[in-house]
Amino acid sequence: MNFPEPIQAAGDVVTLTRTNPRHLAGIGESAPAAAGGGPEQSFGQLLIGALGSVNDSQITSMDLTQRMITKPDSVNVHDVTIALAEANLALSMTKAIVDRALAAYREIINVR
Repeated sequence: MNFPEPIQAAGDVVTLTRTNPRHLAGIGESAPAAAGGGPEQSFGQLLIGALGSVNDSQITSMDLTQRMITKPDSVNVHDVTIALAEANLALSMTKAIVDRALAAYREIINVR
């Protein structure tokens, strides 16, 4: 990790560097390449990808639960429990984020 030199920290402006290529680019920085090597994803694409991963976790937990019911010896009970907990957490977080976004939107509309 590269820390700024003390001379760079003079005053109220510090030049920050991105240490993780997956972080979003700041003003005046070039955008990091996506995992596929293409251009940076838009906010809409990131949102659709996040919702897709929540959906995938729900489908995985449902498939494991169905396999546990039909073929109990083919699935470990702990794997099913972990998949259900992950799916529940992902869905709860998604619901909380949507609720907060809607509340913020309503607050902005009511500010007039």
